[in-house]
Amino acid sequence: MTTVKLAPPLKRGPLRGPVAGAVAGAVLIGAAALWFSFTQYVEPDQFAVKQVYFGPQQGVGESVYGPGLHFVLPGYERLHVFPRDMQILDLNDGHGSSVIPDGDGLTAAPIRIQTSEGYQVTVDITMLYRVVDPYTVLTKVGTGRLYESKVVLRRSDKILRQTLGQLNAEDFYSDTVRMQAAEEARKLLQEDLDDWGIQVWAVLVRDYTYDDRYQEAIEQRKIQDQTVFKNQAEAVAAEREAERQRVLAEGKATVDVEGERGRAEVRKIAADADLYYRQRIAEGDLLVALAEAEGTKLENAALRVPGATNIVGIEMAKALDGTEVIIVSTTGQGAMNPLDLDALLEGW
Repeated sequence: MTTVKLAPPLKRGPLRGPVAGAVAGAVLIGAAALWFSFTQYVEPDQFAVKQVYFGPQQGVGESVYGPGLHFVLPGYERLHVFPRDMQILDLNDGHGSSVIPDGDGLTAAPIRIQTSEGYQVTVDITMLYRVVDPYTVLTKVGTGRLYESKVVLRRSDKILRQTLGQLNAEDFYSDTVRMQAAEEARKLLQEDLDDWGIQVWAVLVRDYTYDDRYQEAIEQRKIQDQTVFKNQAEAVAAEREAERQRVLAEGKATVDVEGERGRAEVRKIAADADLYYRQRIAEGDLLVALAEAEGTKLENAALRVPGATNIVGIEMAKALDGTEVIIVSTTGQGAMNPLDLDALLEGW
Protein backbone atom coordinates (compact mmCIF):
# COMPACT_ATOMS: atom_id res chain seq x y z
CA MET A 1 0.00 0.00 0.00
CA THR A 2 1.47 3.27 -1.06
CA THR A 3 1.36 6.13 1.31
CA VAL A 4 0.96 9.66 -0.18
CA LYS A 5 2.08 12.59 1.88
CA LEU A 6 0.10 15.80 1.31
CA ALA A 7 1.92 19.11 1.50
CA PRO A 8 0.84 21.37 4.36
CA PRO A 9 -1.49 24.24 3.36
CA LEU A 10 0.15 27.54 2.46
CA LYS A 11 -0.19 30.40 4.94
CA ARG A 12 -1.41 33.69 3.37
CA GLY A 13 0.38 36.81 4.59
CA PRO A 14 -0.79 40.49 4.29
CA LEU A 15 -1.08 41.99 0.80
CA ARG A 16 1.97 43.91 -0.22
CA GLY A 17 3.18 46.08 -3.09
CA PRO A 18 0.99 47.17 -6.02
CA VAL A 19 -1.91 45.02 -4.99
CA ALA A 20 -2.20 46.77 -1.63
CA GLY A 21 -2.08 50.22 -3.30
CA ALA A 22 -4.80 49.27 -5.79
CA VAL A 23 -7.04 48.02 -3.05
CA ALA A 24 -6.52 51.17 -0.99
CA GLY A 25 -7.28 53.34 -4.02
CA ALA A 26 -10.43 51.40 -4.77
CA VAL A 27 -11.55 51.78 -1.18
CA LEU A 28 -10.93 55.53 -1.28
CA ILE A 29 -12.75 55.91 -4.59
CA GLY A 30 -15.66 53.92 -3.26
CA ALA A 31 -15.74 55.97 -0.08
CA ALA A 32 -15.60 59.22 -2.07
CA ALA A 33 -18.38 58.06 -4.40
CA LEU A 34 -20.44 57.02 -1.42
CA TRP A 35 -19.77 60.36 0.31
CA PHE A 36 -20.77 62.45 -2.70
CA SER A 37 -23.82 60.27 -3.21
CA PHE A 38 -25.02 61.10 0.30
CA THR A 39 -24.05 64.85 0.30
CA GLN A 40 -25.00 67.95 -1.65
CA TYR A 41 -22.90 71.12 -1.86
CA VAL A 42 -24.44 74.60 -1.63
CA GLU A 43 -22.36 77.43 -3.15
CA PRO A 44 -21.43 80.56 -1.12
CA ASP A 45 -23.91 82.68 -3.10
CA GLN A 46 -26.75 80.16 -2.71
CA PHE A 47 -29.16 78.75 -0.15
CA ALA A 48 -31.50 75.78 -0.27
CA VAL A 49 -34.58 74.07 1.18
CA LYS A 50 -35.03 70.31 1.59
CA GLN A 51 -37.76 68.20 0.04
CA VAL A 52 -38.55 64.68 1.36
CA TYR A 53 -40.23 62.44 -1.26
CA PHE A 54 -41.95 59.88 1.00
CA GLY A 55 -42.32 58.83 4.60
CA PRO A 56 -43.66 60.64 7.63
CA GLN A 57 -41.73 63.84 6.81
CA GLN A 58 -42.81 63.95 3.18
CA GLY A 59 -42.94 67.44 1.71
CA VAL A 60 -40.88 70.64 1.67
CA GLY A 61 -39.30 71.75 4.92
CA GLU A 62 -39.22 75.42 5.92
CA SER A 63 -35.63 75.24 7.16
CA VAL A 64 -33.12 77.13 5.01
CA TYR A 65 -29.69 75.56 4.40
CA GLY A 66 -26.77 77.91 3.90
CA PRO A 67 -23.48 77.42 2.00
CA GLY A 68 -21.57 74.21 2.65
CA LEU A 69 -21.83 70.41 2.31
CA HIS A 70 -25.10 68.86 3.56
CA PHE A 71 -26.06 65.20 4.09
CA VAL A 72 -28.93 63.85 1.95
CA LEU A 73 -30.29 60.38 1.25
CA PRO A 74 -30.45 59.74 -2.52
CA GLY A 75 -33.95 58.95 -3.71
CA TYR A 76 -35.42 59.92 -0.35
CA GLU A 77 -34.68 63.63 -0.10
CA ARG A 78 -33.15 66.50 -2.06
CA LEU A 79 -31.93 70.07 -1.59
CA HIS A 80 -33.47 72.64 -3.97
CA VAL A 81 -30.90 75.39 -4.45
CA PHE A 82 -31.69 79.06 -5.22
CA PRO A 83 -29.39 82.08 -5.72
CA ARG A 84 -29.15 84.46 -2.81
CA ASP A 85 -27.21 87.26 -4.59
CA MET A 86 -28.59 90.10 -6.71
CA GLN A 87 -30.50 89.05 -9.84
CA ILE A 88 -31.09 91.14 -12.95
CA LEU A 89 -34.06 91.38 -15.27
CA ASP A 90 -32.81 93.24 -18.32
CA LEU A 91 -35.45 94.44 -20.80
CA ASN A 92 -33.53 96.00 -23.67
CA ASP A 93 -33.75 96.46 -27.42
CA GLY A 94 -30.88 94.13 -28.29
CA HIS A 95 -32.78 90.83 -28.12
CA GLY A 96 -36.01 91.30 -30.05
CA SER A 97 -38.77 89.22 -28.51
CA SER A 98 -36.56 86.40 -27.15
CA VAL A 99 -36.03 85.52 -23.50
CA ILE A 100 -32.41 84.67 -22.73
CA PRO A 101 -31.17 83.41 -19.35
CA ASP A 102 -27.86 85.03 -18.50
CA GLY A 103 -26.10 83.73 -15.39
CA ASP A 104 -27.41 86.01 -12.67
CA GLY A 105 -30.43 87.24 -14.59
CA LEU A 106 -32.80 87.20 -17.51
CA THR A 107 -32.70 89.27 -20.69
CA ALA A 108 -35.89 89.95 -22.64
CA ALA A 109 -37.37 92.36 -25.14
CA PRO A 110 -38.06 95.97 -24.09
CA ILE A 111 -41.54 97.12 -23.10
CA ARG A 112 -43.68 99.04 -25.57
CA ILE A 113 -45.80 101.47 -23.57
CA GLN A 114 -48.74 103.51 -24.76
CA THR A 115 -48.63 106.91 -23.09
CA SER A 116 -51.63 108.82 -21.80
CA GLU A 117 -51.73 110.69 -25.15
CA GLY A 118 -51.80 107.51 -27.22
CA TYR A 119 -48.17 107.58 -28.45
CA GLN A 120 -45.99 104.46 -28.44
CA VAL A 121 -42.74 104.54 -26.44
CA THR A 122 -40.24 101.67 -26.34
CA VAL A 123 -38.54 101.59 -22.94
CA ASP A 124 -35.37 99.76 -21.90
CA ILE A 125 -35.63 98.82 -18.21
CA THR A 126 -33.38 97.01 -15.77
CA MET A 127 -34.83 95.55 -12.57
CA LEU A 128 -32.67 94.42 -9.66
CA TYR A 129 -34.15 91.84 -7.30
CA ARG A 130 -33.23 88.82 -5.19
CA VAL A 131 -34.80 85.71 -3.70
CA VAL A 132 -35.32 86.14 0.06
CA ASP A 133 -37.61 83.19 0.84
CA PRO A 134 -36.66 80.01 -1.08
CA TYR A 135 -39.43 78.00 0.67
CA THR A 136 -42.12 80.33 -0.74
CA VAL A 137 -40.51 80.33 -4.19
CA LEU A 138 -40.36 76.50 -4.27
CA THR A 139 -43.88 75.92 -2.98
CA LYS A 140 -45.60 78.65 -5.02
CA VAL A 141 -43.57 78.64 -8.26
CA GLY A 142 -41.43 75.54 -8.58
CA THR A 143 -37.85 74.40 -8.77
CA GLY A 144 -34.87 75.93 -10.56
CA ARG A 145 -35.24 79.35 -12.15
CA LEU A 146 -38.91 79.09 -13.07
CA TYR A 147 -39.53 82.16 -10.88
CA GLU A 148 -37.77 84.32 -13.49
CA SER A 149 -40.11 83.69 -16.39
CA LYS A 150 -43.31 82.69 -14.55
CA VAL A 151 -43.32 85.40 -11.87
CA VAL A 152 -40.72 88.15 -12.23
CA LEU A 153 -40.99 88.71 -15.98
CA ARG A 154 -44.78 88.41 -16.24
CA ARG A 155 -45.72 90.49 -13.23
CA SER A 156 -43.09 93.17 -13.83
CA ASP A 157 -44.22 93.55 -17.43
CA LYS A 158 -47.80 94.18 -16.27
CA ILE A 159 -46.96 96.63 -13.49
CA LEU A 160 -44.37 98.55 -15.54
CA ARG A 161 -46.86 99.05 -18.38
CA GLN A 162 -49.51 100.32 -15.98
CA THR A 163 -47.21 102.68 -14.07
CA LEU A 164 -45.19 104.14 -16.94
CA GLY A 165 -48.31 104.29 -19.13
CA GLN A 166 -49.64 107.04 -16.85
CA LEU A 167 -46.95 109.39 -18.15
CA ASN A 168 -47.39 111.52 -21.21
CA ALA A 169 -44.79 111.50 -23.95
CA GLU A 170 -42.85 114.55 -22.75
CA ASP A 171 -42.67 113.26 -19.17
CA PHE A 172 -39.98 110.81 -20.29
CA TYR A 173 -37.71 113.81 -20.99
CA SER A 174 -37.95 114.90 -17.36
CA ASP A 175 -35.46 113.06 -15.18
CA THR A 176 -37.44 113.85 -12.05
CA VAL A 177 -40.81 112.64 -13.38
CA ARG A 178 -39.27 109.55 -14.99
CA MET A 179 -37.42 108.54 -11.81
CA GLN A 180 -40.53 109.11 -9.69
CA ALA A 181 -42.50 106.79 -11.98
CA ALA A 182 -39.74 104.15 -11.79
CA GLU A 183 -39.75 104.34 -7.99
CA GLU A 184 -43.53 104.01 -7.92
CA ALA A 185 -43.23 100.92 -10.13
CA ARG A 186 -40.61 99.49 -7.75
CA LYS A 187 -42.92 99.92 -4.74
CA LEU A 188 -45.82 98.24 -6.56
CA LEU A 189 -43.57 95.39 -7.69
CA GLN A 190 -42.25 94.96 -4.16
CA GLU A 191 -45.78 94.67 -2.78
CA ASP A 192 -46.71 92.16 -5.46
CA LEU A 193 -43.57 89.98 -5.45
CA ASP A 194 -43.25 89.95 -1.68
CA ASP A 195 -45.94 87.26 -1.63
CA TRP A 196 -43.71 85.15 -3.88
CA GLY A 197 -40.61 85.38 -1.67
CA ILE A 198 -38.86 87.92 -3.91
CA GLN A 199 -37.53 91.36 -2.95
CA VAL A 200 -37.23 94.20 -5.51
CA TRP A 201 -34.29 96.54 -5.01
CA ALA A 202 -34.46 98.95 -7.94
CA VAL A 203 -36.20 99.72 -11.23
CA LEU A 204 -33.99 101.65 -13.65
CA VAL A 205 -35.30 103.29 -16.83
CA ARG A 206 -32.19 103.26 -19.00
CA ASP A 207 -33.44 104.39 -22.39
CA TYR A 208 -36.62 105.25 -24.25
CA THR A 209 -37.49 105.62 -27.93
CA TYR A 210 -40.58 107.25 -29.43
CA ASP A 211 -42.18 106.21 -32.68
CA ASP A 212 -40.78 108.08 -35.68
CA ARG A 213 -43.75 110.42 -36.09
CA TYR A 214 -43.73 111.71 -32.56
CA GLN A 215 -39.94 111.62 -32.34
CA GLU A 216 -39.63 114.08 -35.23
CA ALA A 217 -42.36 116.37 -33.83
CA ILE A 218 -40.91 116.50 -30.35
CA GLU A 219 -37.37 117.01 -31.65
CA GLN A 220 -38.58 120.04 -33.59
CA ARG A 221 -40.35 121.33 -30.48
CA LYS A 222 -37.24 120.80 -28.41
CA ILE A 223 -35.16 122.62 -31.02
CA GLN A 224 -37.55 125.57 -30.79
CA ASP A 225 -37.39 125.48 -27.01
CA GLN A 226 -33.63 125.35 -27.13
CA THR A 227 -33.60 128.28 -29.57
CA VAL A 228 -35.69 130.31 -27.12
CA PHE A 229 -33.38 129.35 -24.29
CA LYS A 230 -30.39 130.25 -26.47
CA ASN A 231 -31.80 133.70 -27.27
CA GLN A 232 -32.59 134.29 -23.62
CA ALA A 233 -29.11 133.22 -22.65
CA GLU A 234 -27.59 135.51 -25.29
CA ALA A 235 -29.69 138.44 -24.00
CA VAL A 236 -28.54 137.76 -20.46
CA ALA A 237 -24.97 137.45 -21.69
CA ALA A 238 -25.29 140.82 -23.47
CA GLU A 239 -26.61 142.42 -20.30
CA ARG A 240 -23.75 140.92 -18.33
CA GLU A 241 -21.27 142.17 -20.93
CA ALA A 242 -22.73 145.70 -20.78
CA GLU A 243 -22.55 145.58 -17.00
CA ARG A 244 -18.96 144.38 -17.23
CA GLN A 245 -18.04 147.21 -19.59
CA ARG A 246 -19.73 149.73 -17.27
CA VAL A 247 -17.84 148.41 -14.28
CA LEU A 248 -14.59 148.50 -16.25
CA ALA A 249 -15.30 152.11 -17.35
CA GLU A 250 -16.10 153.15 -13.79
CA GLY A 251 -12.97 151.44 -12.59
CA LYS A 252 -10.84 153.15 -15.25
CA ALA A 253 -12.40 156.54 -14.41
CA THR A 254 -11.73 155.93 -10.73
CA VAL A 255 -8.13 155.01 -11.53
CA ASP A 256 -7.71 158.14 -13.67
CA VAL A 257 -9.22 160.37 -10.96
CA GLU A 258 -7.04 158.85 -8.31
CA GLY A 259 -4.02 159.12 -10.59
CA GLU A 260 -4.69 162.79 -11.26
CA ARG A 261 -5.29 163.35 -7.57
CA GLY A 262 -1.94 161.74 -6.86
CA ARG A 263 -0.18 163.86 -9.47
CA ALA A 264 -1.81 167.02 -8.06
CA GLU A 265 -0.65 165.98 -4.62
CA VAL A 266 2.86 165.49 -5.99
CA ARG A 267 2.78 168.96 -7.60
CA LYS A 268 1.51 170.47 -4.36
CA ILE A 269 4.25 168.77 -2.39
CA ALA A 270 6.84 169.93 -4.95
CA ALA A 271 5.49 173.52 -4.78
CA ASP A 272 5.55 173.45 -1.00
CA ALA A 273 9.12 172.15 -1.11
CA ASP A 274 10.16 174.89 -3.57
CA LEU A 275 8.45 177.53 -1.44
CA TYR A 276 10.17 176.21 1.64
CA TYR A 277 13.51 176.22 -0.23
CA ARG A 278 13.02 179.82 -1.43
CA GLN A 279 11.95 180.92 2.03
CA ARG A 280 15.05 179.38 3.53
CA ILE A 281 17.27 181.03 0.81
CA ALA A 282 15.58 184.41 1.38
CA GLU A 283 16.02 184.05 5.12
CA GLY A 284 19.71 183.17 4.53
CA ASP A 285 20.22 186.15 2.18
CA LEU A 286 18.51 188.40 4.72
CA LEU A 287 20.77 187.15 7.44
CA VAL A 288 23.85 187.68 5.21
CA ALA A 289 22.70 191.21 4.28
CA LEU A 290 21.99 192.00 7.90
CA ALA A 291 25.41 190.67 8.84
CA GLU A 292 27.08 192.74 6.10
CA ALA A 293 25.15 195.82 7.14
CA GLU A 294 26.07 195.17 10.74
CA GLY A 295 29.72 194.82 9.63
CA THR A 296 29.60 198.08 7.70
CA LYS A 297 27.99 199.72 10.68
CA LEU A 298 30.69 198.42 12.92
CA GLU A 299 33.39 199.59 10.44
CA ASN A 300 31.90 203.06 10.28
CA ALA A 301 31.70 203.15 14.02
CA ALA A 302 35.32 202.07 14.19
CA LEU A 303 36.37 204.81 11.76
CA ARG A 304 34.77 207.41 13.93
CA VAL A 305 36.98 206.43 16.81
CA PRO A 306 39.92 208.87 17.42
CA GLY A 307 43.06 207.66 15.66
CA ALA A 308 41.13 205.69 13.13
CA THR A 309 42.26 207.98 10.29
CA ASN A 310 45.81 207.08 11.06
CA ILE A 311 44.99 203.42 10.89
CA VAL A 312 43.29 203.98 7.52
CA GLY A 313 46.25 205.86 6.21
CA ILE A 314 48.59 203.10 7.29
CA GLU A 315 46.41 200.54 5.58
CA MET A 316 46.24 202.63 2.36
CA ALA A 317 49.99 202.97 2.41
CA LYS A 318 50.30 199.24 2.65
CA ALA A 319 47.95 198.86 -0.33
CA LEU A 320 49.91 201.45 -2.43
CA ASP A 321 53.29 200.05 -1.55
CA GLY A 322 55.29 199.52 -4.81
CA THR A 323 52.94 201.60 -6.96
CA GLU A 324 54.48 204.18 -9.42
CA VAL A 325 52.85 207.57 -9.20
CA ILE A 326 52.59 209.73 -12.33
CA ILE A 327 51.54 213.32 -11.88
CA VAL A 328 49.51 214.65 -14.79
CA SER A 329 48.66 218.32 -15.10
CA THR A 330 44.99 218.84 -15.39
CA THR A 331 45.18 222.63 -15.80
CA GLY A 332 46.96 224.97 -18.19
CA GLN A 333 48.42 224.28 -21.59
CA GLY A 334 48.88 220.56 -22.35
CA ALA A 335 46.69 219.61 -19.50
CA MET A 336 44.93 216.24 -19.72
CA ASN A 337 41.87 215.13 -18.08
CA PRO A 338 42.13 211.34 -17.51
CA LEU A 339 38.42 211.16 -17.23
CA ASP A 340 37.89 212.61 -20.77
CA LEU A 341 37.88 209.38 -22.80
CA ASP A 342 37.06 211.12 -26.13
CA ALA A 343 40.20 213.29 -25.89
CA LEU A 344 42.30 210.29 -25.01
CA LEU A 345 40.99 208.31 -28.00
CA GLU A 346 41.82 211.12 -30.45
CA GLY A 347 45.49 210.62 -29.85
CA TRP A 348 45.25 207.03 -31.11
